Amino acid sequence: MAIHRGRGFAAINYPIGMNLGGDPSQALVHSNPDGKFTVALSAIDLGQGMKSVCRQIAAETLGVPVEDVYVDTADSDTGPHDMGSFASRGTHRMGNAVIRASAEAREVMLEAAAEELEVDPGDLVTDGKGNIHVKGAPSRTITVMAAAQAAQFRQGRTIAGRGIFLIPLSEVDADTGEMSPVTTFAHAAMLVTVEVCDETGEVTVTDMQSAYEVGRALNPRLVEQQLRGGAWMGMSHAAWETTEPYYPERDHGPVDFNSYIMPGPGDLAPHHISILERPAEDGPYGGKGPGEMCANPVLPAVVNAVYDAVGVRIDDLPVTPEKVLRGLRALGGAKPRQRL
Repeated sequence: MAIHRGRGFAAINYPIGMNLGGDPSQALVHSNPDGKFTVALSAIDLGQGMKSVCRQIAAETLGVPVEDVYVDTADSDTGPHDMGSFASRGTHRMGNAVIRASAEAREVMLEAAAEELEVDPGDLVTDGKGNIHVKGAPSRTITVMAAAQAAQFRQGRTIAGRGIFLIPLSEVDADTGEMSPVTTFAHAAMLVTVEVCDETGEVTVTDMQSAYEVGRALNPRLVEQQLRGGAWMGMSHAAWETTEPYYPERDHGPVDFNSYIMPGPGDLAPHHISILERPAEDGPYGGKGPGEMCANPVLPAVVNAVYDAVGVRIDDLPVTPEKVLRGLRALGGAKPRQRL
């Protein structure tokens, strides 16, 4: 028995969203009498942190503390229309819609404050701490809460905003059909190290090194957590999870997570992440979001690492010990790639 070590590399560029009818997202923003704001969306947070990012985007645009913003994604029947949480579109599409809705609500908020302070709305600024000031005269101020109460109880205003974001439809070349279905791409590169046992066929991922270009990382900690979770998911698809060979039949297949094979915490390899920021021109504050790109490069990198280690090229996932052993038998033993 011998343990063979191999390294595999993969690089991808990944489209953000899908230009289906402009791939629209809508957002609604309104203020309560206490000066707190609610953002209504119909796209769902799947654990990727969308609500947190949209909360930050709304707070930045409104000029209020982030703790004064609540994001509601409760009901797609009563909320504004959205294409959904897929295709890595959340930060880009919903974030842009939130900016537009928040900007409209901010305008009304400043109009209400201006009426109370007897100044022009263009002379007002927010401090991000819940206050609205007159430019050059910081002593002339009103709280966001007081402005919201004045709007609702004295002025008869609704501090609210609506926003929709659409991707311009691409021109199509009449001769070739060539088009640009998306406006921006994210990019990633990953290097995976594995150990392959030539007696059991077992593949162990021992190290992962990655670089992700995500636009602007609006919430760096959330981005890192999503990249780590996505890599775990990628490892699982690469070497554990499968519905084959029974799909779509469920006979003899796993029926719960007691029999469904997937990696546990002890199977995770050290993951060294580099986050590269190149703000997107049409992204909300430059953001794109990692999305599905988190998991994608892991799969080809693992396959390439196994090939590097023992010379077995596997073209259907997952990379199971049985497939590795069949490949080794066909080769007449391990054939590691020669190191240059």
